[in-house]
Amino acid sequence: QVQLVESGGGLVQAGGSLRLSCAASGRTFRRYTMVWFRQAPGKEREFVAAISWSSSTYYADSVKGRFTISRDNAKDTGYLQMNSLKPEETAVYYCAASHDLVVHMTPGGYDYWGQGTQVTVSS
Repeated sequence: QVQLVESGGGLVQAGGSLRLSCAASGRTFRRYTMVWFRQAPGKEREFVAAISWSSSTYYADSVKGRFTISRDNAKDTGYLQMNSLKPEETAVYYCAASHDLVVHMTPGGYDYWGQGTQVTVSS
């Protein structure tokens, strides 16, 4: 079992930045793929970014060049640096993890989820 706790959400103006953190506990974090999804009201949960156990990274086209996913295995923590935020990116952001070596871009591919952190981008 892996327990995940997100932090770092909040209110930011359009064009601003936030860094989300995802603290893991319970198992060896470095062996897990970690991913960020987001879900806006009335919409489906959508893939944002993923980082494999070997630190290969993957991004949704909509965030490439603005968001950066990273991990610090010594701290059992993953991060999502979000720059140039847009109002339409207002959502609850969730981190998730899986011990599957395949990096999935759908929620069903992940076994462990955090509780989510709200990101609100004002115009």
